[in-house]
Amino acid sequence: MSNAEPIIYRSGGVLVIDKPAGITSHDVVDRLRRVLGTKRIGHAGTLDPMATGVLALCVDSATRVMETLSASTKEYVAGVRFGLTTDTLDTTGQTTGETDASSLTSEQVEARLPAFRGAILQVPPMVSARHHQGRRLYDLAREGIEVEREARPVTISRLELTAFTPGPTPEAVLEIECSAGTYIRTLAADLGAAVGVGAAMSALRRTRSGSFALADALPLDAVERSEATANAAKARLYAAMAVHAPVRMSLEEALAFLHGQATSSCDADEGAIISVWHGDALLGLGKAKGGRAQPWKVLASIGQGEAG
Repeated sequence: MSNAEPIIYRSGGVLVIDKPAGITSHDVVDRLRRVLGTKRIGHAGTLDPMATGVLALCVDSATRVMETLSASTKEYVAGVRFGLTTDTLDTTGQTTGETDASSLTSEQVEARLPAFRGAILQVPPMVSARHHQGRRLYDLAREGIEVEREARPVTISRLELTAFTPGPTPEAVLEIECSAGTYIRTLAADLGAAVGVGAAMSALRRTRSGSFALADALPLDAVERSEATANAAKARLYAAMAVHAPVRMSLEEALAFLHGQATSSCDADEGAIISVWHGDALLGLGKAKGGRAQPWKVLASIGQGEAG
C-alpha cells in the first residue's frame, strides 16, 4: 500500500497495573497521565487505597470500551478479621465493636459460606462511590452522614476459605470470584454477622479482572520508567478485545466500518458483540445485526502514515 492511500491506525490501549497499597485508583490515573502525556485515561473498576492487584487502565481510544471492561467478572483474595467491626467495614476505619472470638472455628465459618454463594443482595457501604441525590456516599460518610441504601443484586460464583488462624480476633483468607459491583468489605461484614462475632476486611488483592490476571500486571513504578509502555498497552487492549468473536474485513469494508456504516461481513449470532479487524489492526467492537456488523465502539482512525 502506498503512502497516498488511506490506512488504518490506532492509538491507546489497556495498561494493566499491579496497584500498590496506600494510593487510590485515581492517584494511579494521575501519575500515568503525566507519564503518557494524555488526559484520556480511566480505570475499569476501582480499587480502594488499602487494596492491591489488577487495575486495568484504558488509554486514549480504549476509553470507549472502559464500560465493557468494568462490567467483567472479578477475582480476589481477601483477609477477614473476626471479632471486630468498624465504620468502614475494614480495618482502616474506626472501631465500632470488639468481641472475643476465640471460640470461632474454621468449620463454623465454612458452614456459613453457602449462604453467600450464587445470586445474593448486598447493601452498598457508606464508603462506596455510589451516588445518593447527586453526591458520592463516601463524601457523605466523611461528614458523618449515613443514608438508607437499597440492596443490590450481585453474584458470587466462587467463595472458598483457604486459611484460618484462631485467636481472640481470628483471621481468615477467602478466595472469591464475583460479578462487577460486589463489595468485598460488605461480604466480610455480613459473614461476621452471620457467625455472630462481627468482622472487618483486613486485606484485599484483586487477582483477576475479566481477561486480565496478575500475570499481565506491571508494577506502577516499572511502567513509569518503561519506554515500552505504549506497546504493552496496545497488546493488552488487543488481548482483551479478542475474547469477542473476531470478524476480519477487507480495506473497503474497514473504511466503511470506521465511517459508522454497517457492513455485510458478519456471520456471528444475532446481537453478539464482535471484535472487528483489518489484518492485524483492531478497528473496534461491533454488534451482529441481520448478518451485518454494526459499529458500536470504534477504536481506530483513518489517516496517512504508518499502520498500527
